[in-house]
Amino acid sequence: MGIYDRWILPPMLDYAMRQPPIPKQREKVVPLAEGRVLEIGIGSGLNLAYYDVGKMTKLWGLDPSMELRKRAIERSREAGLEVEFIGLSGESIPLEEGAADTVVTTFTLCTIPDAGAALREMHRVLRPGGRLLFAEHGRAPDEDVARWQDRLNPFWRKVAGGCNLNRKIGELVRGAGFTMETLEQSYLPGPRPWTYNYWGTGVRAA
Repeated sequence: MGIYDRWILPPMLDYAMRQPPIPKQREKVVPLAEGRVLEIGIGSGLNLAYYDVGKMTKLWGLDPSMELRKRAIERSREAGLEVEFIGLSGESIPLEEGAADTVVTTFTLCTIPDAGAALREMHRVLRPGGRLLFAEHGRAPDEDVARWQDRLNPFWRKVAGGCNLNRKIGELVRGAGFTMETLEQSYLPGPRPWTYNYWGTGVRAA
């Protein structure tokens, strides 16, 4: 891991993920988590302030960045939440099948190298009837914007820690075996290649 990835990128990501209107997106999905909760891409812990602690019995956190984890530990204390940190890779989750009631992923699927494999793992570790809560940015429906996303993506991946602008989030969630319970899509304020958002819930069939 180079100097950029270790020392420059983590604080940049933490800053970027705190900018409006991203917190509003977190507010839409994170408080719905209940029971045994697994957060994929817990990062610096920006979701921790939005959990409804009274509805939760367990919180696991998974993330490849040890630098961001240090900040997540601080934020878990501020939020009064105990987080058990497990694993590094979303494509290989170290939990048994059906271990979780809820899986949360926010602004993470863009970066996981094999998002489809990671979503299949999330499906596996959910109990039957368990829910995936997600808020992600991805491919825009407008052809002109999507073309710009494709043009920018190779450069953007290099400077943004592997983040992809053009993933079709709805298709990825369904392709992993989830039944889509709710799905909303919209541009957020800002440059359109970066701001098309998907949020909602997927269910593992009972």
